[in-house]
Amino acid sequence: MLRVWGRLNSQNVQKVMWLLGELDLEHEHIPAGGSFGRLSDQDFGQLNPNRLVPVIEDRGATIWESHAILRYLAAQYGGVQLWPESPRERAAFDRWMDWCQSHWQPAFLSGVFWGYYRTPEQNRDWGAINASLSRCSELMMIIESVLTDKDYISGKNFTLGDIPFGSSLYRYFELDIERPSLPRVEAYYERLKMRPSYNKHVMIPFDELKGRRSF
Repeated sequence: MLRVWGRLNSQNVQKVMWLLGELDLEHEHIPAGGSFGRLSDQDFGQLNPNRLVPVIEDRGATIWESHAILRYLAAQYGGVQLWPESPRERAAFDRWMDWCQSHWQPAFLSGVFWGYYRTPEQNRDWGAINASLSRCSELMMIIESVLTDKDYISGKNFTLGDIPFGSSLYRYFELDIERPSLPRVEAYYERLKMRPSYNKHVMIPFDELKGRRSF
């Protein structure tokens, strides 16, 4: 059986769990990271030398890095909707996965969620936080424009490219932060909320993470 290592309130783990739900794949979840520990255990180090979650084990393969896991699961189990045969069609969503990794996550996940929410108030660097909030607004306006004639990031249908960015929207809209007017992004978020797996695996309260910097 496919095994998933990670804590369920980790956004990177939530990406994987969301896709597993979309694919309706049977799996075993093994809590790891944060208060669950295990990352320093010898057996976990053999799975991932970086000692980070998520990690999956499937059919004798061990895969780490959340986007590599998403691509593997889509290619192995997703069929043509999530892993089309055409390289051109794959590139249409793959670029957004890389965009999220290179641009959005550093601004929001590292800069705002970690810099603001997960950092104790007395230790916050407000110059860096405000710069990250400004960058998030710029990036959100890109998505707002992209969604002018699309229901999802890559077109009319849900694709793998929606998972990395979409997995952050629950936290983005729940945080007490300034946001630009984003009617199309908000409508997109409402569409994601209608997906049962998104509801189950992404819309998880994260209060326990406030002021706690841990992996």
